[in-house]
Amino acid sequence: MKKYLISALLIVGLSTTALAQRHPPRPAAPVHPSKTQFTNSKASELNKRYRNEKRLIMSHPVATKKMKAEQIKALNLRYQNEKKLLKAAR
Repeated sequence: MKKYLISALLIVGLSTTALAQRHPPRPAAPVHPSKTQFTNSKASELNKRYRNEKRLIMSHPVATKKMKAEQIKALNLRYQNEKKLLKAAR
């Protein structure tokens, strides 16, 4: 009786693996964000990067006030240009 049970389980197991190899499961289609979701996520990444760079500039131990002001001015200019590009893409 045990031999029949073990052999039956073995046959069922082998047949299911053979069937699975012939018909692999289809992967789920990737979920693509909508255009507004995409632009919103890019805008939040841009804001996060801007805040981080500004914090790094302001907390720099060696830079003078004039150097910091120039770097912040350049950062603001670059940020505005990237924001314009992002709005134009919408």
